[in-house]
Amino acid sequence: MNGPPLHPISLLSMGSQNALAPLPPLLPAPQNPSSHSWAFRWRPPTWGLSCLLALQHFLVLASLLSASHLLLLHSLSPGGLSYSPAQLLASSFFSCGISTILQTCIGSRLPLVQAPSFEFLIPALVLTTQKFPLAVHTPGNTSLSLHLCRLPGCPGLELWNTSLREVSGAVVVSGLLQSTLGLLGAPGRVFPFCGPLVLAPSLVVAGLSVHREVAQFCSAHWGLALLLILLMVVCSQHLGSCQVPLWPWRPTSASSTHIHVPAFRLLSVLLPVACVWIVSAFLDLSTPPLKLSASTKAPWFWLPHPGEWDWPLLTPRALAAGISMALAASTSSLGCYALCGQLLQLPPPPPHACSRGLSLEGLGSMLAGLLGCPMGIASSFSNVGTVSLFQAGSRRVAYIVGLLCVGLGLSPGLAQLLTTIPLPVLGGVLGVTQAVVLSAGFSRFHLADIDSGRNVFIVGFSIFMALLLPRWLREAPVPLNTGWSPLDVLLRSLLAEPIFLAGLLGFLLENTISGTRLERGLSQGLPTSFTAQQARMPQKYREKAAQEYGLPFTIQNLCSCIPSFLRCLCPVTEDLGDEEGGNAEPGEGADLLPGFEEPPPASNRERLRVQ
Repeated sequence: MNGPPLHPISLLSMGSQNALAPLPPLLPAPQNPSSHSWAFRWRPPTWGLSCLLALQHFLVLASLLSASHLLLLHSLSPGGLSYSPAQLLASSFFSCGISTILQTCIGSRLPLVQAPSFEFLIPALVLTTQKFPLAVHTPGNTSLSLHLCRLPGCPGLELWNTSLREVSGAVVVSGLLQSTLGLLGAPGRVFPFCGPLVLAPSLVVAGLSVHREVAQFCSAHWGLALLLILLMVVCSQHLGSCQVPLWPWRPTSASSTHIHVPAFRLLSVLLPVACVWIVSAFLDLSTPPLKLSASTKAPWFWLPHPGEWDWPLLTPRALAAGISMALAASTSSLGCYALCGQLLQLPPPPPHACSRGLSLEGLGSMLAGLLGCPMGIASSFSNVGTVSLFQAGSRRVAYIVGLLCVGLGLSPGLAQLLTTIPLPVLGGVLGVTQAVVLSAGFSRFHLADIDSGRNVFIVGFSIFMALLLPRWLREAPVPLNTGWSPLDVLLRSLLAEPIFLAGLLGFLLENTISGTRLERGLSQGLPTSFTAQQARMPQKYREKAAQEYGLPFTIQNLCSCIPSFLRCLCPVTEDLGDEEGGNAEPGEGADLLPGFEEPPPASNRERLRVQ
């Protein structure tokens, strides 16, 4: 079934703006060159293949969005809102699409899909559960349907709408704070101090922190969930090296050649989800996450705009929750930038890319809050894990995902169709993608001296305490109470954020405990091992790599017109000199990513594999 073996090629770029980039294996390369490495023989991916990859990223995004909204609204009945939940999903899709397009175009320039993050969910739950009692859950292994709290003292519908307005106000506050931090260049100043011992614990905790929610969704029907996970593992791993002729998408320049691609790996999300969805419908095992009442009908066309239902409510409690959201989401996003760059074998994100990315994420969260969404926008770990499953990344794919989200945001009727996704599908997709994030976190430990007692303590203490504190807070017999409600919300939110705790503890210990640069895994102040590889690259490749995070040419010309305190969002003078004075071929623009025709020198291990 396997095609002809491909020679191992070390590709350290994402290709052109429309090109796919095979990813490096996270573990040492196998002896068989064709088992886990492949390369496209043409430069840009075709539109058909890009649309298939974008559709799978969209399915992951839809699973994450449905799961986060369901966990927040689980204590409401279908009539618990004064508007259709499908309109709430449509508003979230719209803000996600706008944020994804801006992030890919002028933000970090990485193909990162923007989605509601669980870092926004925890403060939102603290904000609502502190004010209102929890609802009664339906016992048994059933769907997570929405039930109205009817116990004595339960709030009315108007109070629930007021609570969601307060959550939207917290989202606006978090977006404003993130944008301010990005415009001031704070992420760019902090990121160089985040070495492997800071990023690795954060990624590990990011993969482990949602296991309870994943198990909750999978428990709706463990048979369907295990079937989906099995199919995803078989397609992405066991059949990942199976080469299939690419007939329908054959480019015109390769009419005389036969092109083979790892189709099962590239479709390792779409095929399993489609199969399980069909099986659940055929056997009548569908367990949809949201049961919309028949009286609530979603319009087929609708233009989201601020103040549709009511304006966000800004209170001291919302301000405290917004601060917690901003800090946790910023920590998560910086980890996403580092992980995406590592998977695509790019140089570490420079300060200006981190600052632009975080400021635009804040803009997306402000848009979501003004539209009435109870969840903010951040870079999606699940979609970065999907990139690792595909072993391919492209800006074109991110643009298509953004357009799909915007289109779905204009039609709540179409968004309502996504509520029929079975709960086991949500749990299975999130489980596999988060497992990849977990493994990527472990893979970063080899960059530092893991045998060092200093490093062993930092890693173990950061991960253990980041998982211990939220559990202690959740199971404490007496809730944390300082006597002032906003401070209670802030402390309960921050102490329940595993990713923020892991990043904060790792950052403090890494930068306060003495250790050599070699022991810490740092080289010339950069938090990855790509510095040594970049020094061995040809000059032409280094110049092209500097363009990875550069702004488009038309926007780059505006950097000289912006105020001096915003110059941190623009590439530094040295990068501009490389881009303008490089030996770029005719027709290449500053917004294009490097191509495949000139790979950098192979490592010693790869030379042995070739021999």
